[in-house]
Amino acid sequence: MEEREKRPDHGLDKQAVEREARAGREFSVADAINAAGGGDLMKGASPVSRKRQAQLTMKQALREHLSDIEGALRTVLLRRLTESEALLHAGYENPMAALADYVARLLQSDAALRRLVHEADIEWGRANDTRPFFEKEGEPPHPDDPYTSASVQAQLTAFSEKLQGT
Repeated sequence: MEEREKRPDHGLDKQAVEREARAGREFSVADAINAAGGGDLMKGASPVSRKRQAQLTMKQALREHLSDIEGALRTVLLRRLTESEALLHAGYENPMAALADYVARLLQSDAALRRLVHEADIEWGRANDTRPFFEKEGEPPHPDDPYTSASVQAQLTAFSEKLQGT
């Protein structure tokens, strides 16, 4: 390092050297940011936003720990989580805690659970291009209905237990 400091510049034009080094290279957006003085702009930071990181963490947890063969319940939960700014904002720092809290609130409210089941039925029907089987109050569920209040409650309870174990 001391040797470098002692070496003379030999009158080289730094801009000319830089132009020669870039010759034959395509100019990119990163080069433009760097040239504008923003070379350290992303240093130490993730290029993925905190919101997107939280969404991906929740998606991964749903994929790994929620038993949902048909996939509609997972899709509805993920959509609800990503569309809820208040929920995501609370979960930016700890998305797994936000997810566990959301599932716990669903399990505590029969009305919220019924709405979730209804949305899962709609999503299942849309994905399978068929009419969904909606539960009717006071009637037993259709035997082919993949999403009943009881089955979704069981899936969410098992999911909640898995989340507590992680």
